[in-house]
Amino acid sequence: MRYMVQPEVFELNPELCFGIIVARGVRNRETSAEETARLRNAEQRARESIQEEELKSQPIIKGYRLVMEKAGINPNKFQNSMEAMMKRILKGGQLPTINSLVDVCNAISIENQVSLGGHALEDIHDDLSVRFTRGNERFLPFGAEEYEPVEAGELVFASGDVVQTRKWVWRQSELGKMTLATQDVFFQLVGFDDSPGTPLITALDSLEEIIRTKTGGTLVRYVVKQGHNRIEF
Repeated sequence: MRYMVQPEVFELNPELCFGIIVARGVRNRETSAEETARLRNAEQRARESIQEEELKSQPIIKGYRLVMEKAGINPNKFQNSMEAMMKRILKGGQLPTINSLVDVCNAISIENQVSLGGHALEDIHDDLSVRFTRGNERFLPFGAEEYEPVEAGELVFASGDVVQTRKWVWRQSELGKMTLATQDVFFQLVGFDDSPGTPLITALDSLEEIIRTKTGGTLVRYVVKQGHNRIEF
């Protein structure tokens, strides 16, 4: 299977970097007390270090907003998932615990302020791409049973003509959600720098460690960026 970022996407920001981990044979389970504590600690540290009025100016969130604007997406109407999650936390809310994989991903995302999506591969049957839609795509909203059409020209993450995430990093599909039965996962992280110690790489390192030490299975890891815009796995 192939994953590709359309060259036009890098015209929005040439520094875009996509961190990818493909994990197979993992064992998902109910959230442990340790994982819940990590999630709550990440939320509390975010509240202590960021004021709500400063959220839009945080470097990575600001970067997401600028890319969305250039792609013709209103970042206020369609808040990127990272900003929406952080806004909820800074208002005093907590994220619900769902299962181990989902909750660890959320904790790592908060710790690094990096968008991190996990997509169960059993629901993915075609090549993956970050691209602009042609107008023949469809999307199954989270919790829905019927697909909705997607207009041409929207920046999405898709599997063939089935959209996995609308409005770039706004909303994931019902297809690919990680459940207790999930064994094979495609993880996609989005940042703007793949130098050692940057948020993207730190988040990738954290996720890789969890997979290797807590879930079992095997993994391969990639960084996709301008000049190296496709992988096969």
